[in-house]
Amino acid sequence: MSAAARPIAGSSVRAVAWRRRSARRALTFYAFLSPWLVGFALLTALPLAVALLMSFTDYDGFNLDRVGFVGLENYTRALADPDAQHALQRTLILMVTVVPIGVGVQLALALLLDQRLRFSGLLRTIFYLPHVIPVVGGAWVWKLFTDPNGGLLNAIIGIFSPDTYIRWLVEYPTVVLSVFVIWAAAGGGMVIFLAGLQGIPAEYREAAMIDGASPWQVTRFVTLPLLSPVIFFQVVVGVIATLQILQQPILLTPGITGISPGTVPPRDNYVFVGHAYNAIFVNHLFGYGAALLWILFALVLLLTLVLFRTSGRWVFYGVQQ
Repeated sequence: MSAAARPIAGSSVRAVAWRRRSARRALTFYAFLSPWLVGFALLTALPLAVALLMSFTDYDGFNLDRVGFVGLENYTRALADPDAQHALQRTLILMVTVVPIGVGVQLALALLLDQRLRFSGLLRTIFYLPHVIPVVGGAWVWKLFTDPNGGLLNAIIGIFSPDTYIRWLVEYPTVVLSVFVIWAAAGGGMVIFLAGLQGIPAEYREAAMIDGASPWQVTRFVTLPLLSPVIFFQVVVGVIATLQILQQPILLTPGITGISPGTVPPRDNYVFVGHAYNAIFVNHLFGYGAALLWILFALVLLLTLVLFRTSGRWVFYGVQQ
């Protein structure tokens, strides 16, 4: 072999070795990733595909041999169903109420606990506890709290207005549900906002205060703009979570004995996912229920896209040109 050919042969050998190393690295990467990929394919992608196909059929959950293709009939039925329309309306009202108030409460708690307070660690733990309480336990606590016979809420009101007897779960079910959802999510959102606040350089606030800004002005013109990406994240998560709410209205349903569990939520708390749940598991209309859930998916996707498209007007990321 000539001297001129040796560098060419050496470079080809190195190229082959490099490709082999790259292949081994890729194989190792996918080997470690394979448990998640298999789980995603079997537990997420495949069920979604089956649910999409099911939404075009009259499947009742029992007789696979009698499944018939009905096309868009389930979707047109869902759009014309007065119960579905009512459930969607109540869900949207709940979303519009809970999300802004909930995010505001979470932000207020984070701003409070970001200060140098005594027992701040204990306060953070207390405020975070509702987030880790199981939803069933939290619902029972609120049913006891709002019990018309001896409940703490009526007892407190009775101090100023004796003989108070308010059936909160019957007369004001949406109020109780909204407060319960806000209470349960406040701790988790507070922790996320605290992380965002601690990521803001202290020099920005100090510079504003040196220039004569008041604490409110520092919060309004420095802290909140820098915290806007976290606020945006919490709004998106809150919208998605509220539209998918299911357990809380069912668990807060009053029964015959006051705090015993009921079966169907009151009309004011009849949410969209609850309607789909009844269609699938009570009325055995699997195809119709799947269509309802895909309509909900389309709504969630639409609202999320709207939030992302409008976020450029009020979200500041710090690297914008």
